[in-house]
Amino acid sequence: MSTVNPSPLWQPTPERIAHARITKFQAWAAEHHGAPAHGGYAALHRWSVDELDTFWKAVTEWFDVRFSTPYARVLGDRSMPGAEWFPGATLNYAEHALRAAGTRADEPALLYVDETHEPTPVSWSELRRQVGSLAAELRALGVRPGDRVGGYLPNVPQAVIALLATAAVGAVWTSCAPDFGARSVLDRFQQVEPVVLFTVDGYRYGGKEHDRRDVVAQLRGELPTLRAVVHIPLLGTEAPEGALDWSTLTSADVDPVFEPVPFDHPLWVLYSSGTTGLPKAIVQSQGGILVEHLKQLGLHCDLGTEDRFFWYTSTGWMMWNFLVSGLLTGTTIVLYDGSPGHPDTGAQWRIAERTGATLFGTSAAYVMACRKADVHPSRDADLTRVRCVATTGSPLPPDGFRWLHDEVSEDLWIASVSGGTDVCSCFAGAVPTLPVYIGELQAAGLGTDLQSWDASGRPVIDEVGELVVTNPMPSMPVRFWNDPDGSRYHDSYFDTYPGVWRHGDWITVTSRDSVVIHGRSDSTLNRQGVRMGSADIYEAVERLPEIKESLVIGVEQPDGGYWMPLFVHLAPGAELDEALLDRIKRTIREQLSPRHIPDEVIEVPGVPHTLTGKRIEVPVKRLLQGTPLDKAVNAGSVDDVELLKFYERLARERG
Repeated sequence: MSTVNPSPLWQPTPERIAHARITKFQAWAAEHHGAPAHGGYAALHRWSVDELDTFWKAVTEWFDVRFSTPYARVLGDRSMPGAEWFPGATLNYAEHALRAAGTRADEPALLYVDETHEPTPVSWSELRRQVGSLAAELRALGVRPGDRVGGYLPNVPQAVIALLATAAVGAVWTSCAPDFGARSVLDRFQQVEPVVLFTVDGYRYGGKEHDRRDVVAQLRGELPTLRAVVHIPLLGTEAPEGALDWSTLTSADVDPVFEPVPFDHPLWVLYSSGTTGLPKAIVQSQGGILVEHLKQLGLHCDLGTEDRFFWYTSTGWMMWNFLVSGLLTGTTIVLYDGSPGHPDTGAQWRIAERTGATLFGTSAAYVMACRKADVHPSRDADLTRVRCVATTGSPLPPDGFRWLHDEVSEDLWIASVSGGTDVCSCFAGAVPTLPVYIGELQAAGLGTDLQSWDASGRPVIDEVGELVVTNPMPSMPVRFWNDPDGSRYHDSYFDTYPGVWRHGDWITVTSRDSVVIHGRSDSTLNRQGVRMGSADIYEAVERLPEIKESLVIGVEQPDGGYWMPLFVHLAPGAELDEALLDRIKRTIREQLSPRHIPDEVIEVPGVPHTLTGKRIEVPVKRLLQGTPLDKAVNAGSVDDVELLKFYERLARERG
């Protein structure tokens, strides 16, 4: 990769740098904890990884984390896996999430928006009251610390209230979005055996109502550990027999009682996309999530009490949990339940306008869809309050950076971020005091010793390597559910470099300390020793208006050969003729590498995704290598299994 210094697309003004919370934190940490007073973010980051214990102690003091019982030390054991954070401490996540009710009782904690785009506020005092009522009812149902509580819910206020009430009790939250089918939900929930399940009768998406009562009945029948089911009548139906009514459980006027739990006590279970085998049930802790999200949202995202935080997500994606944690910084969070493109592609920008969002988060795919659909956000909506647009889910292509800069604002902080469900946070991304370079994430996060390693475990700069993290992060999983000896957890992250987290992404760390994400390392394209991430191919090919979406796979063959097909899902009316084939190949040759011109370009009826919207690359690779469908992929984790059958047939035909 070139080491030349391009001009930044955006730079924060001196005033913006001075007012950023991370600047104030650095000055305070210099005075109280020996952090460097000068040298800006680079010096602060180096200190945060070199003095890990002191840094995290400073974070808890800066954000006034309330320990019910004090900790003996910050890191009892720093080995990975198994790092022991704040041993001896007890606290409660929900207590911190509701703290702003004491000073901002009548201001909105939540702004709920459905497809009418009309925001409905829920005040801090009302949120606290409903959490208090529901937590008392959960205790009355016999829910105790460590019990699991599930939600089959869309992104509605009830989901936030149920999560916080669960955390207040010390129970363990887990959720799936209602567009998940019964098998997908059972693959997840049967692992953790919930005792209470919150459900809706259905949801609205794309202007239509989707009845889910049959799915709920199936879940009730196949989750034998359930003691209670709570009915939320989103479509207005009566509660089914034996179910409890939401409004009854949340009607009392009682203060919440917050159970003090150990720092490493489970807060929630998230699920990997689980494209092979059962989804991994990832357990993260109350304390670990609390301090990691305070750092990430309060310092990196620069959120405070005057902000409004909108991220388009569903309850089946870790970004929903991340969004809820906006409450920790006293920020009003925006919950949108509906299609991202209803009634048209520009819908999310109008929601940002209607809710006064200051930080608007979305997927890179949505940004590129807006660009292709010729959407003009700042022309069609008042986005003057939006200071930052953040993207994740996949790398934001260079054209996405340019489009946001041109079509939203020239003074727009663009934060492309990268992390994972595995840590429910970001390894690299937003820094309010640093410039933004096209195609790059600004820097690694504080306390995160992010490096790019070659195959022999040596750090490399300005070269592609494996994304590794060499010190523990508080939000790393405390364990996987049903993994008693820890072997599945170990094999997921620590089998390549012992004691070092390997995430499975190809990245470049530049000599400016910025980061470029190239895609998954386990589906990276390796032609004649030259490695390239699939994201680079997608970014180039999908600029062509005829191509709706693409999928590129590199298949190692038994004879030592390497077959690299490019699958293309064409836009309506487009045809894969010689002219288009030639343009595809020329685009890759000129923009990327002549070595990475595909061996074949094959039209497909669609590109399969996980339920959280990621292209399925590794299972398709396995299908093309002859693995049977039922062994290559967990069907419940895929948005459309029928699409995968195309690739299975293709493998058979090729013999």
